[in-house]
Amino acid sequence: MTFHLNTQEDLDAALRVLIERDARLKPVMEMTGHAPLRRRTPGFAGLASTICGQQLSTFAAAAIWARMVAAYDELHHEHIRSARADRLRRFGLSEAKIKTLKFVAREIAAGRLDLAKLADTPADEAHDTLTALHGIGPWTADIYLLFCLGHSDAWPAGDLAVQEAIRIGLGLKSRPTVKEMAVIGEAWRPYRGAAAHLFWAYYKVVKANGFDPMPPEKPKKAIAKAQSSRTVTNAPARRKAAIISSNRKAVKGRATDAR
Repeated sequence: MTFHLNTQEDLDAALRVLIERDARLKPVMEMTGHAPLRRRTPGFAGLASTICGQQLSTFAAAAIWARMVAAYDELHHEHIRSARADRLRRFGLSEAKIKTLKFVAREIAAGRLDLAKLADTPADEAHDTLTALHGIGPWTADIYLLFCLGHSDAWPAGDLAVQEAIRIGLGLKSRPTVKEMAVIGEAWRPYRGAAAHLFWAYYKVVKANGFDPMPPEKPKKAIAKAQSSRTVTNAPARRKAAIISSNRKAVKGRATDAR
């Protein structure tokens, strides 16, 4: 059964289930306080907006999207399918993104892609459907499923903020890889999307506070090594000080004998 995060209440309920199931999430939630639901327009407009944001800063992506919305008001796949490439370039879109948007628009027009249907498709299957499209990578697929369709089990394993938040929140030695994230997320099915919302909120809190605890294994060995390093580094200085002190005593002794 596919669950959806359509309202804040849906997200809060899913998080309560996760916290009861996984005690590690309780302190994360306590520090976060609130994990707001993120939602965007579904359909082609939502997917196009996500594609525009690929590998761009939030500011740059927002500027491009604002030009597109101003030009088309309610963006429809036919607008992009019939648009000249030079017009799309003037919005700030790269050649690669223009190619992707036009491909998706053609797939929808031909009836080979039904974005609405993906909302009730199991997360992994929906993910595979989107990543099979030209220019749609894992991050774009998961963000669309989660933000635009409210898919509760969409899992953005490649999102750097979620990875870093999990490293800190779960006390890992290093930021988990995409493969490691897939393993970590298994414990949170079918609410991996809710877990992603929690860790996005947690990331914002801990980074704003400058909080970054020492990984649990950095430890006594690393501290001992650092202390040993300081000892070795300071040894020559101590020897030099001892020699100077000895010389001063010798000079003082000769002066006393002279008197």
